[in-house]
Amino acid sequence: MSAHAAALLDWLACAYGGRAERAAQVARAAGDGLLETVAWLGTAGHVLDFDDTYLPGIAHLSAPTAPAAVALATHLDRSVGDALDAHAAGFEAMGRLSREHRLYDGGWHPTAVCGSAGAAVTAATLLGLDDERTDTAVRLALLQAGGLRAAFGSDGKSLQVGMAAAAGVHAARLASAGAVISADVRDAPDGFAAAFGARVDSGDAPAVDDNWIKPWPCCLMSHSAIEAATRAELGGTAPIDVTVHPVARRAAMYDDVADGLQAKFSIPYLVAFVALRGEPEPASFAAVDADVREFARTRVRLATDASLAEAEAVIALDGEEVARVEAARGSPQRPMSADELAAKCRTLAGDALDGLLDDRDAPAQALLDALA
Repeated sequence: MSAHAAALLDWLACAYGGRAERAAQVARAAGDGLLETVAWLGTAGHVLDFDDTYLPGIAHLSAPTAPAAVALATHLDRSVGDALDAHAAGFEAMGRLSREHRLYDGGWHPTAVCGSAGAAVTAATLLGLDDERTDTAVRLALLQAGGLRAAFGSDGKSLQVGMAAAAGVHAARLASAGAVISADVRDAPDGFAAAFGARVDSGDAPAVDDNWIKPWPCCLMSHSAIEAATRAELGGTAPIDVTVHPVARRAAMYDDVADGLQAKFSIPYLVAFVALRGEPEPASFAAVDADVREFARTRVRLATDASLAEAEAVIALDGEEVARVEAARGSPQRPMSADELAAKCRTLAGDALDGLLDDRDAPAQALLDALA
């Protein structure tokens, strides 16, 4: 299986597992048209925070592009292979955009900000648009770009990703219908770069080469701290000092938590969870564990160190380092095996996804049917 196909399979499993969450149910209740379906799928696939993540852009690249591929390919009566190809095209376009702008520094949510453009390329690929009309679709999508990190720890995080996916599909359909936009939306003095951050040289490496498949359903920037906690002996009464990069601290911003969504973005809570309960699973965030919360408040101390790698974490007890993780499981340096991905999919979806991507000529409708 190609890396892009593995990312799509991972997203399908996350969407299946996230269907019953409140945000996904609300999105689905909004309507059953094409754009509403895209928004529902985009919300369901991201709500567990278990979907694949691209660290150079700090963005979930499948989150908006996969729902666009599945819903529009079904709408157009296209094949699984067409959906796979369109997802890959949008995935790479979104990866380039996300890594060329320092969105996190401004409080933006890169997945939502760049998701409309990624979904637009996905949709343009399925619609067979030429380069000029695809560029038009992306420009129109960038006019809808938005999404804030303030939504982290709430339903708004996944909903804004679903809305971005729908905006991208809408933009591509407008371009297909003949919409014209000649403005330099990206680099004009009052364009995307001026609003969201100047473009930086980021190279041309395929985004999928730096993609993570997550082993835990919570903020990626907490994963090294989680794994470090699994390696350390955290019994006793000594304070647990956890040190991470400032970017990780900004992403996982909660020290104390009020609900399960906030718990996904709290490094102290997640380290405490490992110490008391073991590695977190989707069901671990149904509610706040009072004992874990108290452990986090009284035993775990969080600090930052800009000399660490962005995804690195160090745990110390009584001033002595007891665990360090530079690249957690699921990272490009330590990718999931095919068996591990299959196990993750089976945990989230049972056998509902078995073999769905094996036949490129099968109708894409089968992908949507498996989720619906």
